[in-house]
Amino acid sequence: MDRRRLALGRAKLGRAALGRAVLTVLPLAFLGYFFAYPVGRILLMSAGEGWGNLNTPRLAGTVWFTFWQASVSTVATLLLAMPLTWALSRVSLPGRRTFTALVTVPFVLPTVVVGSAFVALGWTGSVWAILAAHIFYNVAVVVRLVGGVWSRLDPTIWEASAVLGARPARRFWNVTLPLLRPALAAAAAIVFVFSFTSFGVVLILGQLRYRTLEVAIYEAATSFLDLPSAAALSVLQLACVALLLATAGRLSNRLAPPRLTTSLASPRRSRRTAGIVVAVSFGLLAVPLLALARRSVGGFSALATRPTGLGSPLAAVANSLRTAALAAVLATLVGLPLARMGAGRRWGRAIDLLVMLPLGTSAVTVGLGFLVALGEPVDLRTSPLLIPIAHSLVAVPFVVRATGPLLSAIRPAIREAAAVLGANRQQVWTTIERPIVARAAALGGGMAAAVSLGEFGASAFIVRPESTTLPVLIARLLARPGAVNFSAAMALAVVLMGVTGLLVLAVDRLGEPRW
Repeated sequence: MDRRRLALGRAKLGRAALGRAVLTVLPLAFLGYFFAYPVGRILLMSAGEGWGNLNTPRLAGTVWFTFWQASVSTVATLLLAMPLTWALSRVSLPGRRTFTALVTVPFVLPTVVVGSAFVALGWTGSVWAILAAHIFYNVAVVVRLVGGVWSRLDPTIWEASAVLGARPARRFWNVTLPLLRPALAAAAAIVFVFSFTSFGVVLILGQLRYRTLEVAIYEAATSFLDLPSAAALSVLQLACVALLLATAGRLSNRLAPPRLTTSLASPRRSRRTAGIVVAVSFGLLAVPLLALARRSVGGFSALATRPTGLGSPLAAVANSLRTAALAAVLATLVGLPLARMGAGRRWGRAIDLLVMLPLGTSAVTVGLGFLVALGEPVDLRTSPLLIPIAHSLVAVPFVVRATGPLLSAIRPAIREAAAVLGANRQQVWTTIERPIVARAAALGGGMAAAVSLGEFGASAFIVRPESTTLPVLIARLLARPGAVNFSAAMALAVVLMGVTGLLVLAVDRLGEPRW
């Protein structure tokens, strides 16, 4: 009997170890085949004739404009977002949490919708439109990252400086700003990378008059069918992004974290000023969205009565929803085991670096890699699963960041306490672990679906006529002349904005994601 129990125990341990190994290997294999392998093929392709085909003077201008617009967008975003960050983090306003949640809406909107909103204002073919659009959807990054630190700075620091006779302006420059440097550096790095790799906004608003490296990759591959040159440009962009992230990481390590407190913002005499700042800021953020809604009035009838010649709008809506659902399932199946591994101290940093690589790589490069690499040993380039797979790669980092804090709540001490009280392994899973894992899966899946709905860069490369998504159809309609096509594009942008907004609100009820 004892030998039988021992054998059964060993068999259970073996099955558990096998299950853990499968949960570890499958996500890594997925990322290896669908991310590392295509990007590696891009690196190999660029080593050949790609570099020789590039127009050096034009490339220099593209690189300069990419860095210039990202730098200006970052500085302008920090300057314009700081007053709103102060108002929402340091002043106890009625509805402060609601305003903080609403400021995130522009950030989660698809870039095609943001570009369409500024097209509705008549801002096209202008570098100022590109900069304004980048500021529009990056304000939330500063408010979230800097505001989270600003609201928890130790108030005794200001009290001591006030006793010493420092005026408010001097306290800000000599006390507050140095304490906020780590958060400002983190926010600036994220805004810079997002602006540096911007594609949908530059393509729609720049109208090929202004080219970033991302747009140049797309143009080389689709307009000139020059895959080697597109691969060389992708490698150049990867190198630039890697250098930027390494520099930002080294800078953040040199900056000492500020002393924080658990107390939040307290009431102040400056409520009136803060209220004006919030009203003006949200008024400016609402202008593009209101213009988009106004220009879409006749678009719904145009969609219903006149064919676009680019595919059925209803089919595009169905394709987007279907793709978002499949991408959410894939990203959750890949991201949830990685998040669970990252919740431990041993693999935390390695997993975080691994999942951030697809986010730091442009979606255009991923789409180009799919075309180059996935033709063998099995040709997946015509598979209907290709677009959901591409979207899931972009969504996995969001799943890991959203589910990691929840999974970290399952501490060994909780399991041990349940075991002491007499609970077996099945009861521990049913009563403690399963509710947390289910909530984490729903939260991560919702974030993945929202990311998939707005993904445009990779889809522009690999989409087929029968699998056209809403962002791709909107971009195609905007590229065609005629008031009917323009109104139809605005209407579809409103639909996409509404679906994405509802999904984000549903996700926000599950818990605030951390990315």
